[in-house]
Amino acid sequence: MGNFDFLKKTDKNLFEIINEAENLYQNEFFDQCIVQTRKFAENLCKNVLGLRRTTEITFDSMLATLKDKVGGSIEEKEFVDDLYFLKKYGNDSAHSFSVKKDGIEALECLKRAFEAAINYCVYYKNESEAILKENYDVELLITGKKSAKSLAEKYIEEKNKSSKPVKKNSKKQVKQFCSVKSKQAKKTNKPYLIMVGLSAIISLFILLFMFLI
Repeated sequence: MGNFDFLKKTDKNLFEIINEAENLYQNEFFDQCIVQTRKFAENLCKNVLGLRRTTEITFDSMLATLKDKVGGSIEEKEFVDDLYFLKKYGNDSAHSFSVKKDGIEALECLKRAFEAAINYCVYYKNESEAILKENYDVELLITGKKSAKSLAEKYIEEKNKSSKPVKKNSKKQVKQFCSVKSKQAKKTNKPYLIMVGLSAIISLFILLFMFLI
């Protein structure tokens, strides 16, 4: 299963070319993947030109003719821009003296090829416009399994995660208390004190009386 399965019924030859590009990417042959997407773009350009193609042989001359003949719609302009992009990077990889192994660049080429393929199917082959809602699935490219969530759903999910407030320490503060009981003051024996006081006064009077006699 690949991102370009929708192309099978429209053009089997184009599907096989771009499906090979995805296989090359999966095996980390990034330069070869980029060159393959260029091949896909060139064949796409030939198909769109059809009978309008006369003496054009090179990809560059075919693109120039296509650019002159397309209308002014945004979709047509995007389609031509994608083809130019794939031609440029495909040529750079094909004529490079070193292997760049640029996975990001190869992935961008696959995404551009995907957009061009959708435009081709809908606007040149009158296929269902439902595929316009499709997005390139990187997870499907890497694992061969379609992701359960769409790109938009993943974006919203990640955005919600990042916007959640950080939870503060939820531990309840425990009131401090002293476990040592204070000693109660001893009760005063009031009757005893009164008796002691009276005895002292009486003794004082007796001493004074004896002193006076």
